[in-house]
Amino acid sequence: MGEFKNYISEEELEKHKNPGDLWISIQGKIYNVSNWAKDHPGGEFPLVHLAGKDVTDSFIAFHPGTAWHYLDKFFTGYYLKDYSISEVSNDYRKLVAEFTKMGLFHQKGHITFVTLCAVVMLFSASVYGVLYCNSTWVHVLCGSLIGCSWIQLTWIGHDSAHYQFMSSSTFHHLFQILIGNCFSGVSIQAWKLIHNPHHIACNSLDFDPDMQHLPFFALSSEFFNSIRSYVHERNLNFDSLARLLVSYQQWTFYPIMCFARTSLFVQSFSLLFSKRRVPNRCQEILGVVLFWIWYPLLVSCLPNWKERVMFVIACFGVTGIQQVQFSLNHFSSHVYLGPPNGNDWFEKQTKGTLDIKCSSWMDWFHGGLQFQIEHHLFPRLPRCNLRKISPFVIELCKKHKLPYKSVSFWKANEMTLKTLRTAALQARDLTNPIPKNLVWEAVNTQG
Repeated sequence: MGEFKNYISEEELEKHKNPGDLWISIQGKIYNVSNWAKDHPGGEFPLVHLAGKDVTDSFIAFHPGTAWHYLDKFFTGYYLKDYSISEVSNDYRKLVAEFTKMGLFHQKGHITFVTLCAVVMLFSASVYGVLYCNSTWVHVLCGSLIGCSWIQLTWIGHDSAHYQFMSSSTFHHLFQILIGNCFSGVSIQAWKLIHNPHHIACNSLDFDPDMQHLPFFALSSEFFNSIRSYVHERNLNFDSLARLLVSYQQWTFYPIMCFARTSLFVQSFSLLFSKRRVPNRCQEILGVVLFWIWYPLLVSCLPNWKERVMFVIACFGVTGIQQVQFSLNHFSSHVYLGPPNGNDWFEKQTKGTLDIKCSSWMDWFHGGLQFQIEHHLFPRLPRCNLRKISPFVIELCKKHKLPYKSVSFWKANEMTLKTLRTAALQARDLTNPIPKNLVWEAVNTQG
């Protein structure tokens, strides 16, 4: 006689999606993760906004096999009635299993070590140039080298957030603090607060913070309705100033990106000195404080204010390249309104991402994100293996008639500018009379 099981319907599961009452389904088994949400290493966002749904694909994507052993303590005793999986999900899970057997999730290569050696050389050369050279142009070059080192540290930090490459979790976390907070000035927790929701709700205008850049940019006319950011917990108001800036965003895109890194500094301070729960807050604050000691001290060693300003501009201007890279993979892809859905994981990731074609010798430039589709589908996969799995992903997309967009770096820039221009013209059409009165509106906006 078969084992008796208690079943609940999808409608009943859907009711358990409120704070303090969070149920999820993984392979048809129902788990109560209400009390786990605040301790979840990936933050509360995935559990809060995927609650009431089957989340098997996203769970498989973000968790190693060892995580399955921890699920039993959350099991409610219920199973999802009429549980089934789509052909796409079935094939996706087979790919994950195949890559696991091949050991691809554990083959991390030597990218981190080589990159760190390069960063040490860049940083040392920059410090030497500032302290021992008198040429203004050498000092500008030194600023550029600092910017290059920040870019490469960001790629390592991104890797460290998706998979562990240190001997223990404690050393791994301290390593993140060192490369993120101490040397880059960016809180690793503040970055995770944005990056994890981005993966879960890829290209959702109201749930993906990487899509929310008002008042400077709007990727869709949906932003003209002043939608709400569920990560930042505030309304994104499309006021007169936003309308003015968005109306010309295709022209201001690159200049603004040159200094977009400053937003990460602001977000770091906002989180670390807020009332929100921040794991290892003291370590995070100490790391950021150390950055704001060594970096201004290095700048102060330059002989005059003109060179100091040029040095800082060179630092941030170079990192603007990376800010553009982050944008190319998503700005021209499919966007939507609403919360993420665990049942169409594969479809959402392929529609919301874009690959950049490049030779293997240019992989260092893109930090692995040239294979953005592959990275979003298999976020735990070390970047050295993304090129290997690309043919498998292409084949699966063809089989299920899903988009697999891969274009050159220059074409991606063109597509991004086209998206920005389309929204800019729509924003401009909302105003009457002519654009010159937008300046008057911006200056005279109240509040």
